[in-house]
Amino acid sequence: MDSDSRASTSLTHSPASSGHLMTPLPAPKPFWKRLFNSSSKPKRQPSTISEDKAKDTGRPEFWPRLKRAATFHFTPHRPIANSPGTKRSLLAIAKASWLNVLLIFIPVSWAVHFTIADKSPIAGFVTCFFAIIPLAKLMGFATEELALRVGQTLGGLLNATLGNAVELIISIFALIKCELRIVQTSLVGSILSNLLLVLGMCFFAGGIKFSEQGFGASASQLSSSLLVVSVIALLLPAAFHSAVESANTDNSAPDVSAADEGSDILKFSRGVAIILLITYGAYLFFQLYSHAHLYDDNFTGNFQSTKYPEKKKSKETMASVGHPKEKADLTTATTTATAPSTTLSRSSAASTAPASPNGDAHADEHANSDDQANTSASATNGDLEKKGELKSEDAEEEPQLDVWICIGLLIAVTVLVAVTADFLVDSITPLTEHSHISQEWVGLILLPIVGNAAEHVTAVTVSVKDKLTLSLGVAAGSSIQIALFVIPFMVILAWIIGKPLTLLFDPFESITLFLAVITVNYVVADGKTNWLEGVILMNLYIIIATTFWFYGGSDPSGVLNTCH
Repeated sequence: MDSDSRASTSLTHSPASSGHLMTPLPAPKPFWKRLFNSSSKPKRQPSTISEDKAKDTGRPEFWPRLKRAATFHFTPHRPIANSPGTKRSLLAIAKASWLNVLLIFIPVSWAVHFTIADKSPIAGFVTCFFAIIPLAKLMGFATEELALRVGQTLGGLLNATLGNAVELIISIFALIKCELRIVQTSLVGSILSNLLLVLGMCFFAGGIKFSEQGFGASASQLSSSLLVVSVIALLLPAAFHSAVESANTDNSAPDVSAADEGSDILKFSRGVAIILLITYGAYLFFQLYSHAHLYDDNFTGNFQSTKYPEKKKSKETMASVGHPKEKADLTTATTTATAPSTTLSRSSAASTAPASPNGDAHADEHANSDDQANTSASATNGDLEKKGELKSEDAEEEPQLDVWICIGLLIAVTVLVAVTADFLVDSITPLTEHSHISQEWVGLILLPIVGNAAEHVTAVTVSVKDKLTLSLGVAAGSSIQIALFVIPFMVILAWIIGKPLTLLFDPFESITLFLAVITVNYVVADGKTNWLEGVILMNLYIIIATTFWFYGGSDPSGVLNTCH
């Protein structure tokens, strides 16, 4: 055994077996140990039994491996500073977001529900609508704080699982009340909202500060592929239903009764739901473990964002208009003086080009030198930013909540969301009966705002900070989770409780969703974006919202299967 292997083995020997204490490198405490210790600062920890020692002592290798796996998943990626006290934690909750001012609508919505909800259904819906928005933000805040105290993989799984908890809770209550159309339209609307509205706002907000922003093209293309697969899973039942109806009309085949068709669609919807859940599990393993580097904003394969060129106007530049030779000399002098920091833009160099051929060549040389200087300056700034981020990775994480307060907040917010969501679902039918708003529009446009409002703020904020890969993870990742997890999970849950929820969605909704996914696929194909692409996505969302305002909707699944 060489010296290196002896050193690595000695670090894993127990004190009893080695006869003396070894001092391994400091590591963060596992999550379950920090629960009973207010200080979560890393300390020296005793070593564990190695595999070789386990073999010598006759112990099975399974338990040491299981212990190492548990320690890995429950040990934070970065060191955690001392946990704040109760007072600081409560203050952090109060200052978590400006959306907390809407918490006043929680007691108001409950009071309206138990008093005047029958007389004023609009008031009941509006108060419940605004009450859930801050609760969704607090749920995300508690989830992020809890994710700090576990490993990177488990933290990502927590964020992925609880990221769409509000939509899931609303859908569950709607399913229990047999509001199957609300379940389907709200989930489709949430995907459309994330893909078009949230992503469009991110591209537009980031494009105001940056000329072009780069992101992980490989990760975005994979997200687009997963969304296409999920949309195909929603289109196939509609195509099956249309084909059966066409065959029954043409008498080209034996007629299939509505009961038989509904039973067949229900069966293969449940089978497809299981396949989609397996696909989602593979996606999580890919994103959180095997290819996690593709979802990092600092990944070297990403297109580097570029800022707008600085426009410098001087009296000499204005006076030299119409004098090619003087302009060329001035351009040379300006480029030489500003090369270390910034240079003239390509359009400025083109506007100062002389009319003679030699002057054109001279201007082209300056344009090339300007581009090279711009590129080197951007690369230098990017390197400095990356070095700063690498240094910050070694710094301690500052938790804002005590772990027990964090868990308590998560439980309390979940209960409040569940109760308020129940009242919200109860108010939808009276709202549509006493107003010109259709149930289709409520589920497709209004309900997604409730669950996605907090994500809107987060995604737009990080896009302005040139973390567009993270914005895509929030927007596209949420859409993937709904398509591959929430929708099939609701189908399986309906199967368990005896509700006939299928993947047979409104054909118009399915086609609209497919067109939206294809549009986003084209937009993110090159791995970079600008503000105009954001405007395109937002305008497409407005077009869809306007169209569905006049669409009454259809329920092919309800015709085939009756919910009791």
